[in-house]
Amino acid sequence: MSYKESFHTHTKYCDGKNTPEEMVLSAISKGFTALGFSGHSNFDFDCGWCMSKEGTADYIKEVNSLKEKYAGKINIYLGTEHDVLSSIDKAVYDYTLGAVHYLSFDGEHFDVDASARCQLDTANRFFGGSMQSYAEAYFEQAGSILERTDADIIAHFDLVTKFNEHGELFDTGERRYISACTDALDRLLPYGRPFEINTGAIARGKRETPYPSLEIARYIHSKGGFFILTSDCHNADMLDCFFDDALEMYGGFNIVSFEEIIKNNQTQ
Repeated sequence: MSYKESFHTHTKYCDGKNTPEEMVLSAISKGFTALGFSGHSNFDFDCGWCMSKEGTADYIKEVNSLKEKYAGKINIYLGTEHDVLSSIDKAVYDYTLGAVHYLSFDGEHFDVDASARCQLDTANRFFGGSMQSYAEAYFEQAGSILERTDADIIAHFDLVTKFNEHGELFDTGERRYISACTDALDRLLPYGRPFEINTGAIARGKRETPYPSLEIARYIHSKGGFFILTSDCHNADMLDCFFDDALEMYGGFNIVSFEEIIKNNQTQ
C-alpha cells in the first residue's frame, strides 16, 4: 500500500520552515495526489508558534491561490489545526484538525509538547510532582477535543507521551493511565472521526515511533475506529517521513484516505 497525501502540514505562517508553495512543490515531487495545509490556529494569548490574526488572513489567501495555480497537478485543501483553547470560523476551511497543546490552571497556560522539563515543572506545581496525574489532566482535555472544536480529524491523540517514549516520565501501562486514556477515547469514538497516525515527532528527532502508540491504536481499532496517515510536516523535505514504516507497523488497522472522506462529504 502506498499513501500519497498528508493533511497535517505547517508553513512559515506558524512554526514551519517552508512557504506553502515550497510544500506544494515538495508534495508534487514525491508523487502526492493531495496536500492539506493546517496552520496553527490563533490564540488570545501569545504562544509564539501559532498564526497571527493578520497572518491567518494572508495564509488563507495564499493557500486558496495555490489551489488554482496547481489545479490538475495536485489537489490542495485549506485547513487549520484547531486547539481547544482557540476559536475559529470553521466555515472558512475545507477541514480542521482538533488538538490539545496546553493545560490551563489559574488563568495560566502550560505547553504540553515544549519539553520534558516543562511537563515536570507543571506536574510539580499543580500535581505534587505526579506525572500520572499530569497525564490524566491531559487526557481529560483530549477527550473534549470534538466537543469543543467539532474537528474533522483528531490530531496526535497521545501527544503527552512526546518525551516519554521509553517510560522516562510515567508508566503508560499503569492502571490510572490506561483508564484516563480509554475514557478519553470512549468520548471521541462515537463521533466517527479519523485519528491521525502522526509521524511528526520522528521527523523532528523527538521519537522513534508515531502517535498514537500501538496499544492505543489497537483499542481504537477494536472499537471500530479508523485512521489517516499524516506527517505533521514542518519541513518540506520530511513530507512523507516514516510513511512506509508506519504503514507496515499499523497495517492491521483501518487506514483510509482523508481526501476520499472530503470528497464524499462534498457530494452528500
